[in-house]
Amino acid sequence: MIMSVYKIIELVGTSDVSWQEAAKNAVETAAKNLTDLRIVEINKLDIHIKEGKVVSYRARINVSFKYEPTEALDLFTRIATGGSIETEE
Repeated sequence: MIMSVYKIIELVGTSDVSWQEAAKNAVETAAKNLTDLRIVEINKLDIHIKEGKVVSYRARINVSFKYEPTEALDLFTRIATGGSIETEE
């Protein structure tokens, strides 16, 4: 039986609409760069407030994806050098 290894990372998605949309934004952004996303866990939900008004919703999530050493190294290098998980075009 072939065994796989999965990596878990924490991301924060934002939305001015809802927590559900914030989580969806984080997952869809991660899916642009990561292969074989498996499970998402919602860790924390919060709201950014400015002058007593809701400005945005934030969802902190853990995302698991299939670990591929080259892909992981590229991702970690981008993050470590101040980049994002967005695909560079």
